[in-house]
Amino acid sequence: MTSPLGNPGGPTYEEFSMSDVRKQDEAAIRAVLAASYDAWAAGDAAGMVADYAEDATAILPGSVREGREAIRLSMAAAFDGPLKGTWTYNKQLGLRFLGRDAAILVSESGILFAGQTEVPEEEKVHATWVLHKRDGRWLIAAYHNSPVLA
Repeated sequence: MTSPLGNPGGPTYEEFSMSDVRKQDEAAIRAVLAASYDAWAAGDAAGMVADYAEDATAILPGSVREGREAIRLSMAAAFDGPLKGTWTYNKQLGLRFLGRDAAILVSESGILFAGQTEVPEEEKVHATWVLHKRDGRWLIAAYHNSPVLA
């Protein structure tokens, strides 16, 4: 059996308390998002979507991107164009689990351009991340953002 950490032969869910499992899941989810943010800062579209499910969706104002490859292509174009040299501000606002293998994370985010140290309030977004665990690995299944209203 696979452990909660995805290690074949490791401890099973029954051998962990639920709070231990959740702490590990929370850390794994934070690591997935941190890797995506780091890849963004590096302008690495493939790295940014490495933890997206193959059938992931990304919905942003005015667009829907269906599938990891479509998301990668759009981000590669953006990193070569208007998002070149940018990085992101991200603040986790909440995380809740839907059973053992699904989670919803809500964040406040924004894009920082060269010379900026903070995101102007009018440019911040609230984002919803839907994640699910497949084969012991947390993946981003869906992402959506919407402007923060003052």
